[in-house]
Amino acid sequence: MGTPCDIQVYAKTQDKAEQVIGLIIADLQRLEARYSRYRSDSFLSAINRVAMTGGHITVDKETTELLNYAATCYAQSDGLFDITSGILRQAWDFKSGKLPNEEQVQALLGKIGWEKLHWKPPVLEFPFPGIEIDFGGIVKEYAADRAVSLGLQAGICHGLVNLGGDIKIVGPRPDGDLWRIGIRHPDHKGVAIEMLQLYEGAIASSGDYERCIVLEDIRYGHVLNPKTGWPVRHLASVTVVSDWCVVAGSASTIAMLKETEGQVWLQNLDLPHFWVDIQGKTGGSLGRLSVESLSTTETQYSVAAAIL
Repeated sequence: MGTPCDIQVYAKTQDKAEQVIGLIIADLQRLEARYSRYRSDSFLSAINRVAMTGGHITVDKETTELLNYAATCYAQSDGLFDITSGILRQAWDFKSGKLPNEEQVQALLGKIGWEKLHWKPPVLEFPFPGIEIDFGGIVKEYAADRAVSLGLQAGICHGLVNLGGDIKIVGPRPDGDLWRIGIRHPDHKGVAIEMLQLYEGAIASSGDYERCIVLEDIRYGHVLNPKTGWPVRHLASVTVVSDWCVVAGSASTIAMLKETEGQVWLQNLDLPHFWVDIQGKTGGSLGRLSVESLSTTETQYSVAAAIL
């Protein structure tokens, strides 16, 4: 999935552990094969080939559920979480160290907008040629949730799945200890800005530090506003905890996209969260918790970009 992944499971035998890990890896590979935008043979690429001609396509149940979730995120974010905005990568090359041409960005904005599609499950129609979709903000988190579900079905009671910082945990460590989770400092790689312990739950982060362009001490991150085509500027990172990784992931991204309204939106969402703005100020409900305040008698939450 283009990012380091880590799977930890505890089983009674080595054979059982290898069997479960094999099941999880196979499902991750299946999802990548279906929804990767980098593979010409993926189902997502097939959808986008139809989109280029302005046609329509009937999708399967799993894709229907992903599209329904994308539609919900679009509505709840006032149009900021938009799976048609991935086309902006044609203008933004974060390895180049250069900002894109404004004319190119403006030209792409006309090809963005979930509302321009016709979605009547299970049929997805593209009335305007040139629009495409990208599940990059959903599928990896969905994959983490599925991985843990597969582990539970196989009898695993202790484990962790970390797909590039999107984490899902099932149970404590076998000795009863909680998982120690560090929130990455947006300005210092390898440094945790906050540390908590986790018993169970899902954690996901969104930030401007993984893929970015830095010019004149200004960081232009990869979280792009689909209405302007330019990176968001107010928050440097947001981490959210939920029972489901896909919810935590979309919520953290939406908060980033809402910029100055992000903190209030997170408060109203009422999920444990932690944020850092571009000035270095921190806040959120998780920042008010301490390691000592967590107990194994209640659901434990934390946020992560690193496991320590």
